[in-house]
Amino acid sequence: MNADGTERSLSPRFSLTAPAGRTLGAIPPPALVLLGIVSVQVGSALAKHLFSAVGSFGTVGLRLFFAAAVLMLLWRPSLRMNRRAWTVVVSYGVILGLMNLCFYLALARIPLGIAVTIEFLGPLAVALAGSRRWLDAFWAVLAAGGVVLLMEGHGDLNFVGFLFALAAGACWGLYILVGAALGRHTTEGNGLALGMAVAALVAVPFGVADSGTALIQPWVLVAGLGVALLSSVIPYSLDLEALRKIPPRVFGILMSLEPAMAALIGLIVLQESLQWAQWIAVLCVVAASAGAARGTRSDV
Repeated sequence: MNADGTERSLSPRFSLTAPAGRTLGAIPPPALVLLGIVSVQVGSALAKHLFSAVGSFGTVGLRLFFAAAVLMLLWRPSLRMNRRAWTVVVSYGVILGLMNLCFYLALARIPLGIAVTIEFLGPLAVALAGSRRWLDAFWAVLAAGGVVLLMEGHGDLNFVGFLFALAAGACWGLYILVGAALGRHTTEGNGLALGMAVAALVAVPFGVADSGTALIQPWVLVAGLGVALLSSVIPYSLDLEALRKIPPRVFGILMSLEPAMAALIGLIVLQESLQWAQWIAVLCVVAASAGAARGTRSDV
């Protein structure tokens, strides 16, 4: 998820090794961001293919389990932290787990492009919160108009799926705020690895209870590892390398393309076609997010 925020601005050590570093360094930063966006959305599409075998709970459990395993092996974080740091890590992990559970429950009911568009309202709300510019009010109204277009006149849009996507967006907004605290109280990717482990502890019991032994089928395990790599590990590395070369404001503008890319990947990979009004709604949220990111001060 997806998804990404502070989590995707951190990266395990392997992204800094010489061969990978040279390869990533040769790619223009905007291309790195776009590759990361594509990776996340392809991972979400692959996850949706797993729903028929292990359900949404099982898929979330597999993704977070493998993502936590990879990050814990790469970072090998120390458990010696003060109470404040542990509070932040546990809060981060719980929010991350709930965000993924809600998003995958939405993904089981509505198209990928619509789920990501609705979820994107969370970080957009964080970006606009506390702003006193009239232009930012316009971006908020534009995003709200996009949501109305998604809902009005389309009885086939599952309302429960819409609510789950909205809940995922709320978790994403909280995740950004707690993720900022995570960066202050932990070093390198240690907090990320521990937070992902907490998220796995939140999600895996749901997956085991819902899917049972279906989770240990060899092909399911391989697919779950693929979802974890595409949706978590690879985007973190690409985004970190991009952030070394471009300002966060530019990064935010590029990330605003994510809902549109999700709709496109959903069309190509999942054959989920959107109605023309829904495409306009997606573009409204993309424009609102890009406008809000463009208006962010350069020192933020």
